[in-house]
Amino acid sequence: MKRREQREHVFKLLFMTEFNSREEMPDQISLYFENLENPDEKAQAVICEKYSHATEHMEEIDEILNKASRGWKTKRMNRVDLTVLRLAVYEMKFDEDVPVGVAINEAVELAKCFGGETSGSFVNGILGKIASLPEADPEE
Repeated sequence: MKRREQREHVFKLLFMTEFNSREEMPDQISLYFENLENPDEKAQAVICEKYSHATEHMEEIDEILNKASRGWKTKRMNRVDLTVLRLAVYEMKFDEDVPVGVAINEAVELAKCFGGETSGSFVNGILGKIASLPEADPEE
């Protein structure tokens, strides 16, 4: 399974968290993988790991998004755009294997595929702003 496909599966799992409680998610993830054709165990492990790490950093990710998006706080964003942004910010800030440019490009593609007419440009604008911000001191 290619990284793009893995990223799409992580996006879908993160999207599911918007509609399921934390307690329900392990069962939902199991059901999700049961319904995949030709599941690849190694890819599933990567997807689950990335999903888990992204959810662990969700508060920090939302804080970054809220600082970068004037007038569009996370509570006002549609769920598809918000999920795409969360995944991209996770990749940009916490996943050393993904270059920032790749994270942005892939997020824009996900937004175009799953979001509305303006989702691609909305996501690109916010992520571009985040990418241009100076790195904050972790001690702050």
